[in-house]
Amino acid sequence: MKYFHRTTLSPDDVLAQAKAFFGARLAPADEAARRRTYAGALGKVTISARAEGGHYTLVELGTDQVGESELDRLAKRFLAEVHKQVEPGHELRGAY
Repeated sequence: MKYFHRTTLSPDDVLAQAKAFFGARLAPADEAARRRTYAGALGKVTISARAEGGHYTLVELGTDQVGESELDRLAKRFLAEVHKQVEPGHELRGAY
């Protein structure tokens, strides 16, 4: 599955947050300038963050799972956490 989110955080901040979020759950598998991959028993997730349209950062997540797997729920939770960092009043809702 693939997911995306546009944020005002810098790409470096997003990737640091990804390391803290996914690094506690999965092992690092690959690292590039603007991309990180983590893998484990749940599957593999790849996070990329690139500057887009001035002061925005496009965050793209891809998992090797289909549908609503546990890894997909973690990916959506991560995007919600990124959103909450920019807007602290944002209420996290959902079953992820």
